[in-house]
Amino acid sequence: MEDKRIIKKYPNRRLYDTEVSKYITLEDIKKLVLNNKEFIVIDVKSDEDLTRTILLQIITEQEDDGEPLFTTQALSHIIRFYGDSVQSAAGDYIQKSINLFVMQQKELQDQLQSAVMKDPITALSDLAEQNLEIWRKTTENFFKTSTSSPSPSKKSKK
Repeated sequence: MEDKRIIKKYPNRRLYDTEVSKYITLEDIKKLVLNNKEFIVIDVKSDEDLTRTILLQIITEQEDDGEPLFTTQALSHIIRFYGDSVQSAAGDYIQKSINLFVMQQKELQDQLQSAVMKDPITALSDLAEQNLEIWRKTTENFFKTSTSSPSPSKKSKK
């Protein structure tokens, strides 16, 4: 498990972080995610990888607190994708869309950071040019993603 932090899940539903040798909570796992720490959650009895299940649990808790990220309509659409012939394509599309969104957010933050260090007129001009380039890339990537052929479905390994 190449340099991934190992979290063990015991039958009593407790999570044990082997790196710090202590029991942790879902909130602690959320902090690992927010800090970009690589980890894997393993069921002690079956040796099954439970990482996705734990991440879904964290998302469910987040959805219950405050303003949800997913609307009822969006969740209904996602549920309908399961078992459909477009399941693999839908999963790939969602993953690529999220990756693109993350990349755009990083570029925007970088642009804003650089704009703060320039005079206002030059900063606005540069920001406008960069936004046009981001828009061009976005539309190009969107059309690439929506027209690419679906990849074979991937099964998670133990």
